[in-house]
Amino acid sequence: MINASCPIPISQFDKVTLAHGGGGKLSQQLVQNIIFHYLGNDILNVGHDGAMFEISGKRLAFTTDSYVVQPIFFAGGDIGELAVNGTVNDLVCCGAKPLYLSLAFILEEGFLLQDFEKVVISIKNAANKANVKIVTGDTKVVDRGKGDQIFINTSGIGIIDDDLHISPTNAQTGDVIIVNGNIADHGITIMSTRAGLEFETQITSDTAALNGLMQHVFETTKNIHVLRDPTRGGLASSLNEIAQASSKGITIFEDKIPLIEETKAACELLGFDPLYVANEGKILVFVPENEAAKILEVMQQHPLGTNAAIIGKVTSENTGMVRLKTQIGSHRIVDMISGEQLPRIC
Repeated sequence: MINASCPIPISQFDKVTLAHGGGGKLSQQLVQNIIFHYLGNDILNVGHDGAMFEISGKRLAFTTDSYVVQPIFFAGGDIGELAVNGTVNDLVCCGAKPLYLSLAFILEEGFLLQDFEKVVISIKNAANKANVKIVTGDTKVVDRGKGDQIFINTSGIGIIDDDLHISPTNAQTGDVIIVNGNIADHGITIMSTRAGLEFETQITSDTAALNGLMQHVFETTKNIHVLRDPTRGGLASSLNEIAQASSKGITIFEDKIPLIEETKAACELLGFDPLYVANEGKILVFVPENEAAKILEVMQQHPLGTNAAIIGKVTSENTGMVRLKTQIGSHRIVDMISGEQLPRIC
């Protein structure tokens, strides 16, 4: 039973649902009203992709994440590559150069050793590509039926450039919002694999480590206000979190958001809004308007940013809210997702 001092009615949290892990409203409530309520402090309460703090004159970023994707192998990647890339990207979103990762496995009895070996090899290759080292870890095995083949937890640490000051609270009126490419590919890859759907052109996950791309951006300018990788809950949830944290309004433009036709068609077929579908190789960059053109040019010259686009702006109106300007010129509110759209996508 939840302690009576908790600000959420006990009945609302009688049981955990899949939606509590979906990156939407219920996830936010679970984190803010229970986890932050009891464990909150000045570092945790920032609500960033990782913790940022200083030790002996060095600014550090530290992050952790768990991966429970099903299926564990999918077009464009697997759970091992996903774990490395996701943790690297969370450090990047703090403005850090990723250095070291921890790695913990929870394995289910009966999981094929050849599949485990494939995952470990994928982790090795992804770590080498991202130029990070796996330096510590743990392995546990649970009874058959008490897990789902393999769960992975990774934590990472990196060093933050002294001239970078990135936070979800830093969005400023007039900022331009850039995304480095097509959205929704990862979530649709996972769901179409489960549903056995085939398309004329195969949709593949966008999973990738973004530290190489963003290093070029950091070398171009340090005047970056916010970075966020729109994973669970997709573009919509990430933008809502930033709008609420910064007490600003955000407007995005439907005709500017990069989305491939196959993913768009799959979303329509499955009944999903691509704004809420997870990504694993995308980053949102909030910068002053006078910095946007050169950042966009730098991103488009990198293989992970060829389809980069300016998709929106920060305003002083409709604070704490995200609005979409549609292709016909009307506006609609883009709220955080209430339930679970795509279970087990990361």
